[in-house]
This record gives sequence, structure tokens and C-alpha cells, in this order.
Amino acid sequence: MGDRAQDNRLRRRAFRPALTVPFLAALCALASGLGLAQAGRSAPPELAGEAVRSTKAAFRRPADTPFPGTNPFSPEKEALGKALFFDPRLSRSGSVSCATCHNPSLGWTDGLPRAVGFGMEILPRRTPQVRNLAWAAAFQWDGRADSLEMQARMPITAPAEMNMTMDLVIARLKAAPGYAPLFRAAFAGDDPLNAGNLLAALATYERTLVSPRAPFDRWIEGDEAAIGPDAKQGFALFIGKAGCSACHSGWRFTDDSFHDIGLAVTEDVGRGAFAPPSVTAMQHAFKTPSLRELRMQGPYMHDGQLPDLDAVLEHYARGGEKRPSLSFEMKPLELAADERRALVAFLQTLKAEPVPVALPHLP
Repeated sequence: MGDRAQDNRLRRRAFRPALTVPFLAALCALASGLGLAQAGRSAPPELAGEAVRSTKAAFRRPADTPFPGTNPFSPEKEALGKALFFDPRLSRSGSVSCATCHNPSLGWTDGLPRAVGFGMEILPRRTPQVRNLAWAAAFQWDGRADSLEMQARMPITAPAEMNMTMDLVIARLKAAPGYAPLFRAAFAGDDPLNAGNLLAALATYERTLVSPRAPFDRWIEGDEAAIGPDAKQGFALFIGKAGCSACHSGWRFTDDSFHDIGLAVTEDVGRGAFAPPSVTAMQHAFKTPSLRELRMQGPYMHDGQLPDLDAVLEHYARGGEKRPSLSFEMKPLELAADERRALVAFLQTLKAEPVPVALPHLP
């Protein structure tokens, strides 16, 4: 038990901010107040006011998108990054771009149980979401990249994915005359068309991919009619009885941490491949995905092993497979049919109306 407790403390300290006691109290207050409202009773005065406001504030969208000082935003860099994101010349076959797997028409993913790589090879993991990553603290399902710039290189150079070298990518772009002026407009220096600037431009464009305002956002901002009573009950369950917000926290509904949620074991140990063996909690642990823009038809989890939301809710109700690395947040619970429907109704409020994406003119 001592080793397990140490594992959990290490995980919390390394990968997510601690939840404060006042914030947890506010969550409980809001959940209780919403639950009373669904029962047709008024919440006690002590549940109103600052507790509710501070809890809702934890789920409020930020006003601005952050960009690192080492790679500040510019419209020219965004335009270059967008062209690169949609350009299949970044792959060895010349037929696969970043947008092939992160397709805006499919919610910036591919809709497949698992990604398809070079030579039509089925990869072991699903294509992750690419939106709202400007706020992320770790990247990839196993967190092996600590910046979007680092992450941008990985699929390009992975033999099983785009199967390229950065030298060959740069040679191809230099052979396309239209790219040189785009790089000169976005970056200073005598020879701006280089690998570092390519990755910086891709990361800049990806940071601009932010989910539009959803009905949940309007409710958080004070529009009580923005979501229905069933969704409000679902949110009360989400932050209360069901305990979902222990990991799916904040406006992006992720703690950017890694958890073993007790899925069927495969050879893929996730974060465990990059953590010391003594950190048991990281074995079979994968990054908490955001629930924003959730594809309601599935599949779900890092490897697509759960086909639909019914299977997901049943998995969490059972509490997952018991093993030493199982996250301490995973506990069996009883969820009635109406409670499951309410949770799904709440998840629906995190979806925004899609915004058309104009395809770039490629050099």
C-alpha cells in the first residue's frame, strides 16, 4: 500500500495540478445543488453564491489562446503551418498529410478504431484529437512529447506513419518554389526553410485549432436555457456521484495526466514505457482524452477497444480490471438507466456546431 500511495503521489505531482480543498468543496456544493434542482427542490442558501460561481469558473473557456515565447504567433506562421498540415509531400508516399488522419470533416480525427499508417498498416492506437492542444502539458497517448513542436516531428519521421526524414521533407519543399516566400514571410534568417521552422509553423497552426463555443459554454457563462434539465442532471453526476471530473477536469475536460483505467491488457503499456519501473501507477496508463467534441458513435479509448458509449459507461460502472497499476479514481458504482442517459445528454452539450475549414492553396 505504501508503494502504491507513492506511485499516485508521483503521478499527481508530475502531471497535473492538485485540486484544492475549496475547489472540491465547491464541486460538491454545485453537484448537490444541481441534484436538488432536478428533484424539484431549492438548494440551500449555502450552496449558492460564491461556491457555484467558483465551480463554474473552473469549466469556463479561457479568453485567449496561449503561444510559447519561443514560438510566438504570427498570421504568416499560421498560414505556412496550415499549408504544411494539408500537404501530402510531408509523407514518403506523397499521398498522406497530417490532415489525412486529422480530418476536419471527421472532427479532426479519422473516425477509425485504430489509425492506418504507411503501407496501409493498422497501427496499435487510435488517432488522437488535435484540437485545444495549445493548453496541453503532454502529447501523444503516452506523453512522450512535451511540446507541440516535438510532437509534430514524430508522425512525419515514424516509419509506421509518414515514414520520412526531415532532410527529405526539406528537399521536397525547396523543390516547390512557392514555399520559399512563405518561409521568408514567417521567419527571419538567411535560410528560413529548415526543419526547425517547419515544426514551429505546424505547431503554430495546430495551436489555432480550438473548439468553438458549445451549449455547455453558454450555460457556464450564465444562459440557463442553453442546456436542458437532463444535461444539468448529467453534469451533477459528472462532478458528483460518477466522479468523472476527477480526471476529466477543466474547460478541456482532461487533467493531462495518465491513468490505468483497467482496460483489457495488451502489449502496449502506454506511459509505462517511459516511466521508471518502480512507478507502478504508470503501467498501462494512457493520457486522459478531452471530452470536447466527443464522437458520440465511438469507438473509444486509446486503442478503440470499446465500441460505443454504452460500453464505456458499463466499463466505468464495473470499475475496470483490478491490478496493481489501476488508477485509484477507478471505483465500481451503480448507474441507473436514467443516470446514464443524463450523462450522455451532458456530453452532447460539449459539441459545437462545426466550422467550415477552407483548404489552403498548396505551393
